[in-house]
Amino acid sequence: MKALIAEHLTSGREPKDWPKPTLPEYAFIGRSNVGKSSLINMLCHINKLARVSNTPGRTRNVEHFKVEGTLSSDKPWMLADLPGYGFAKASKAERAVWEKMIQNYLRKRESLQSVFLLIDSRLEPQQNDLDMVQWLGEEQIPFVLVFTKSDKLKQPKVQSNVAQFKRKLKESWEALPTMFITSSETSKGRDELLAFIEGVNASWGK
Repeated sequence: MKALIAEHLTSGREPKDWPKPTLPEYAFIGRSNVGKSSLINMLCHINKLARVSNTPGRTRNVEHFKVEGTLSSDKPWMLADLPGYGFAKASKAERAVWEKMIQNYLRKRESLQSVFLLIDSRLEPQQNDLDMVQWLGEEQIPFVLVFTKSDKLKQPKVQSNVAQFKRKLKESWEALPTMFITSSETSKGRDELLAFIEGVNASWGK
């Protein structure tokens, strides 16, 4: 399995603290402890590139990484790890700061190509995940759904939970977003995610 060349660039809450938007960029977001950092490490095939913690709310800023290459090219791209939403060991005021920062980033980051919205495949549809899907749609921000931790359940249950999520979306969405099922432990979905990124990168600048 090909390991990518990746490095952490910046950690910041304001646009002035973020790298210049000169490369195609992908943001990772989801509920606290959904496995964002683990997925980033799996995707790049680099242990400890992103900090993994059992404590919800560890990521407090927008963490930017530069990545070289995908499945068949070495075209560089950017990856942004955003703070999780939902439960976190932080004050209400601190969580309000995160929310404002996240919305500011998602609305105004001109190099953002797609949001990877992570969903815990072990759970039935959660309202804050559904709310985030709705918000991204209303803001017309491109996104895909990435179901995580699929190795933690038997596959029929994973498929059942994903199907439930689809049914909930169909209540208000005519066309469903692209979806991936992943596992950071087994690298399930890695090639598919990288192929998606490569496809979007191919049109960058055209």
